[in-house]
Amino acid sequence: MSEHTGKKNKKVRPPDTEHDPEFQIAPMIDILLVLLVFFMSISSTEVLQSNKEIALPVAKEAKEAKDNPGQVIINVTYAAINDSTGIEVDQKDYGMPADIVPMLKNKVAANPLVRVLIRADREVRYDYIRKILEAVGQSGVGNVTFSVVDKDPKAASPT
Repeated sequence: MSEHTGKKNKKVRPPDTEHDPEFQIAPMIDILLVLLVFFMSISSTEVLQSNKEIALPVAKEAKEAKDNPGQVIINVTYAAINDSTGIEVDQKDYGMPADIVPMLKNKVAANPLVRVLIRADREVRYDYIRKILEAVGQSGVGNVTFSVVDKDPKAASPT
């Protein structure tokens, strides 16, 4: 008699070949488009408020500004042709520094911690900047900063 242990001979199957997982490109595109729209919407307000025609003064020891959601950007332009200075806030032109006081008072009423960022052309005379600072002070704003660059863009470009 033969011994029977109850075990059957099993056929050993070779393991299935592993397939590389497929990379799903559609969800990645969706995520990238959402991030693109998000960053464009955030940066568009800052881009709209800055004027590319302003040549900012150079300050090598300047510190990086912290983001402030309650910020008002005042662009002070200078035209050498007719020696005139202009003020622009939120894409609206103002004739005199005193004209910005009511607008700034409204901003302070909405947000008491509002900050004013002055982007003045390097050719604007100090007397004019002083008048703007007086108008900002009359409106009740206590936080004022100036926008500058750390390198002279004219010196950096090869001629």
